[in-house]
Amino acid sequence: MNEDQVKGKLKDVAGRIERQAGEWTGDKDKQAHGALKQAEGKVQNAWGNLKDAGEKAADNKNSNETDEPASGSAETEEDARSRRKAG
Repeated sequence: MNEDQVKGKLKDVAGRIERQAGEWTGDKDKQAHGALKQAEGKVQNAWGNLKDAGEKAADNKNSNETDEPASGSAETEEDARSRRKAG
C-alpha cells in the first residue's frame, strides 16, 4: 500500500463516520460534509491504486526485459513462461 491508498482509506472511513453521525442527529451539514470527505477518500484511494498498478507494471516490464534470452537463443515463448512461473 502506498501513502495515497492509506490516506484515502482513512478519509473514506472518517467521512462515513461523520455522515452516519449526521444522519443519526439529523444534521444535514454534517451529512453533506461526511459524504464529501468520503468521496475525496475514495478518489485518493483510487489514485493510489492506479499509482501502485503503474509501479507494478513498470517493475514487471523491467524484470521481463532482463529475463529475455540472449539474441539467437532457441528459447520459445512457452519455455520463457515456464521459466518465469518456476522462478
